[in-house]
Amino acid sequence: MRRSHDVRNALHTAFLIGGSALLLAVIAWTVYGPTGLIWAAIFGAVGLWMMSRVSPKVVLTLYKARPLSPDELPDVHRVMRELARRAELSSVPQLYYVPSKLLNAFAVGTAQDSAIAITDGLVRAMNMRQLAGILAHETSHIRSGDLKVMALADVLTRITSFMAMLGLIGIPALFGAGMDIPWLGILLLIFAPTLGGLLQLGLSRTREYDADLDGAALTGDPAGLASALDTLERRQGHIWEGLFPAGRVPSPSLLRTHPATKDRVARLMALTGDAGPQIVVSTTRPEPGPSIVPPIRNPRIHWHRMGIWY
Repeated sequence: MRRSHDVRNALHTAFLIGGSALLLAVIAWTVYGPTGLIWAAIFGAVGLWMMSRVSPKVVLTLYKARPLSPDELPDVHRVMRELARRAELSSVPQLYYVPSKLLNAFAVGTAQDSAIAITDGLVRAMNMRQLAGILAHETSHIRSGDLKVMALADVLTRITSFMAMLGLIGIPALFGAGMDIPWLGILLLIFAPTLGGLLQLGLSRTREYDADLDGAALTGDPAGLASALDTLERRQGHIWEGLFPAGRVPSPSLLRTHPATKDRVARLMALTGDAGPQIVVSTTRPEPGPSIVPPIRNPRIHWHRMGIWY
């Protein structure tokens, strides 16, 4: 079952990446002909080179993240070391702390130089079993090279959008010269950014399913990650949807970066019979060290200062 899943998702990933590359090639040929293919290849190589040179610390700085020392959340550090050992990573990902009330975690870097950031809200909302599942999910992204794959998809999508924009800018010149207008090509240029974005979102959903499966294998506890996903959905799953009067995002939806939570939970619970040795059996909450900041307060409105203050 595991082998067939890996083959199926590898083919799915190759199909989506290949589709993105083919779309870029078609747009480049439509706008510039054979020369466009050369420029697309150059832009892609430069973009990937630049993204590979960006240190994980640069990205973490944007989130105001700071490293978590070993005396802070020692149980979480212990779990992280065990996950790195089970995943056979060459180095243990550095844990970072993000002072945010949102429940979130994300990984950056490569298998040789990686980091996993967790927010204040996540630490205080999850128990150790749930946190282990989340850390395993992010560790799987690192081990599988998902960060590189998604970076490649992002570069392809951005170049496709850029070349499509250049092609649309040149359309008025065709009208002025009295030339025949290639309406099929114009429609392709208009919808190319949307098609590229949909392919990228489809790739993201595929990698999330894989990370769930691999993360459950690392912890030996699919139910722990399922419980964490359920908590995330209940606590903040519909925050952004509630801001719009149109209501909910349809499910299933092509516009999701992640699969629907109920689908992810169902797949995880189907694995409970195949689970190996469990990495965490305790449902206690982690105990933050003294240097972790107190719980972040909600903003207070100061009318005499004409603003919102923390």
